[in-house]
Amino acid sequence: MRTRNCLLIAFCFIFLCGKLYAQPTGSEDRMYWVQTLTRIADPVLVNLSQGTLKKNMPFESLSDEPLRRSVSYLEAVGRTVCGIAPWLELGPDDTQEGKLRERYIQLVVKGLKQAVDPQSADYLMFDNRHSQPLVDAAFLVQGLLRAPRQLWGNLDVDIQKKLVYELKRTRGIKPNESNWLLFASMVEAALLEFTGEYDSQRLYYGVNRFIDEWYKGDAWYGDGAELHLDYYNSLVIHPMLTDVLYVMKKHGLERAEFLERQLVRQQRMAAQLERMISPEATYPVVGRSIVYRFGAFHALSQIALLDKIPQSLSKGQIRSALTAVMQRQISMPGTFDENGWLKIGFSGSQINMSEPYINTGSLYMCTAVFLPLGLPANHPFWTEPYSEWTNLKAWKGVDVGADKALRKG
Repeated sequence: MRTRNCLLIAFCFIFLCGKLYAQPTGSEDRMYWVQTLTRIADPVLVNLSQGTLKKNMPFESLSDEPLRRSVSYLEAVGRTVCGIAPWLELGPDDTQEGKLRERYIQLVVKGLKQAVDPQSADYLMFDNRHSQPLVDAAFLVQGLLRAPRQLWGNLDVDIQKKLVYELKRTRGIKPNESNWLLFASMVEAALLEFTGEYDSQRLYYGVNRFIDEWYKGDAWYGDGAELHLDYYNSLVIHPMLTDVLYVMKKHGLERAEFLERQLVRQQRMAAQLERMISPEATYPVVGRSIVYRFGAFHALSQIALLDKIPQSLSKGQIRSALTAVMQRQISMPGTFDENGWLKIGFSGSQINMSEPYINTGSLYMCTAVFLPLGLPANHPFWTEPYSEWTNLKAWKGVDVGADKALRKG
């Protein structure tokens, strides 16, 4: 009898410990992602919709450029829309999440009306008084291309025309010979999609540079002629090149056939990014713009959104890895200020880890990690069970197989 009771107690203890340390389900992860995304986006989108963004958004930066504050507002808006758009494109429904999406769709639509109205207190700067508007006009339209029905389609025709006018003003900005070329390409791709009119030289120049001259091998492009060891292949180069090529393919333009090869390259980049996540859900602190936090996984998140995850990886392990990274960074004290705005830092508040071009608005690039929220809740990305990621398994002694370079990519 005593032995039986001991076994029963042991069984109950094991069961309770298992419940206590049970890994989250996909639906629990999704809830966390939505809560985190809306927490980050809320100050930007609520204030813009009310015409109070310039009044209330703080300006934290190492820069002393007179116009840096002026361009910071478009940075916050463009990058936030870029990341939140796929989730909003699912549209409203009767679920709690669907009702929340409806609220944020309305916030973005109302906000963009403010952004392009010269009489608004939150009229945003798109012209060539500074070069930065080209960057964030590109992120903004990348978001609009990711939500053509719920964002672009819900804008009044007058607002669409005003936005097109502002986008065309960025043509007065000459991009640097770097990833910046893709910002011009991105704007022209969006104008092609939304109006049928585009500047072919600005569209093709960046695409041709990357396709013909700047590929270095194994999924890595140079940021210009030289390779930079940072996250810009993920932050900008792969996601924008892929999205531009999708638009070109849709409209039957020359060179769009390169999209197939580009997707293979981005899949390899996605696999490399997944392998950069340590067993402790950290990743290498290397290169510039590191304070964009988990926005560094833009290319991986986009591959998930496109439903083109490499066969070597499971959807569950990517979701689990990214969730762990989010939790690691968001939980750090100093990530947000007392009003909910992001603070400059990689893991908390660390302004000296930034560059002078970075400010409060720049930090909203982190929303790019949330692209898979554009997949419905019943998609395998969200229904597959928790799964350990490559480094977590490898450091536990699991044979994860060899990592192979992309040949003739």
